[in-house]
Amino acid sequence: MNKPKLLIVEDDAGLQRQLRWAYDGYEVIVASDRREAIDAVRAEEPAVVTLDLGLPPDPDGVTEGFAALAEILRLKPDTKVIVASGHGARESALRAIGEGAWDFYQKPIDIDALGLIVARAFHVHALEEENHRLAASQATTLGGLITAAPEMLKVTSMIERVASADVSVMLLGASGTGKEVLARGLHNASGRKGGFVAINCAAIPETLLESELFGHEKGAFTGAVKTTEGKIELADGGTLFLDEIGDVPLPLQVKLLRFLQERVIERIGGRKAIPVDVRIVCATHQDVDAMVASGGFREDLYYRLAEIVVRIPSLAERAGDATLLAKHFLHQYARAMNRPVTGLSPDGLAAIDGWGWPGNVRELENRMKRAVIMADGKHVTAADLDLGGKDEAEPINLKAVRETADRKAIRHALARAEGNISNTAKLLGISRPTLYDLLKSYDLHA
Repeated sequence: MNKPKLLIVEDDAGLQRQLRWAYDGYEVIVASDRREAIDAVRAEEPAVVTLDLGLPPDPDGVTEGFAALAEILRLKPDTKVIVASGHGARESALRAIGEGAWDFYQKPIDIDALGLIVARAFHVHALEEENHRLAASQATTLGGLITAAPEMLKVTSMIERVASADVSVMLLGASGTGKEVLARGLHNASGRKGGFVAINCAAIPETLLESELFGHEKGAFTGAVKTTEGKIELADGGTLFLDEIGDVPLPLQVKLLRFLQERVIERIGGRKAIPVDVRIVCATHQDVDAMVASGGFREDLYYRLAEIVVRIPSLAERAGDATLLAKHFLHQYARAMNRPVTGLSPDGLAAIDGWGWPGNVRELENRMKRAVIMADGKHVTAADLDLGGKDEAEPINLKAVRETADRKAIRHALARAEGNISNTAKLLGISRPTLYDLLKSYDLHA
């Protein structure tokens, strides 16, 4: 079994040997200066680091030690760094804790006392890793959709409730919000024995769409060299997903309406009525109500297709989901392309949080795929993501804007800390009791 990794950053060779002997229960790595320490963090990713602030070339000061602390936490924010110093102990302790150190111990070092601090640091790190693992497993929901946002969990809950009912469902949302993923999840939860058949109505020329949906008989038109079943027939016993239903031309809407009313189809060129048992799920990014009002979409067909309407929020409206999805895509593409990328740098996380994601999940996936390819080290940076700035609208109602900002900040912090309350409070710069009060006040859940 692999031993936990402990990095000792200390320029005193005698103390190095003493500490290495004292920690025989760990895999001990030693470094004598900042450069060696950073190289060790990159290569070994230790869970705990003991760091002497008095490092060369400034052994009598703390400049190098604090620079090493900042760089370690930038590379691996979850590292538990225990700082030791004999230089202005109280001031150094306060500054070190303020800059992210996990604990502090004053020299001369008591090996037994420091050993207890190190053991506790490893224990807390292990608990946090388990917390992160559980949070990640809970983020996966209907159809494998990854979310922790209350807005999206409400959507998945609604779909789960209607999955077993024999009703048509219309999914409304911008491109890239996960409509097909939700449609597949609905089918999987429905208990229907047939398959899931999808067709993008906007991707098929108008002249071919009828044949794709209803099929055709041999000789029905030039090029029809054999009888071919349509997508509706292929979905018999299962679910037919009509993506971008708003792009179906009016003449074909009439034929779709007849099928929905009578549950039979006729292939092009055929005379035989073929009964079909199929669940219809459709989706569009267009404003169907406006299309009905303007005559671009038949009202009677709309009511047949929209027995249940589910509106899907954009990624920008799902606070914290961009971070969860970014981590998922990072690991997915790092494995697929055999890249050594393991996580996001702090500025990378900030860039993801600050972007508006007009292309939603599809844009995020493409950005992360590119970033995994472009990353030089183990962490994806803001430069790898190539995201520009975002314009913010001016606030109008101060109380409403503050509450909205609080909610958004808390959700982002929870996502970054993967549900860990202590780390969330630390990211927000508030105490745990204050965070609990805010969670209760805004009816948020960790």
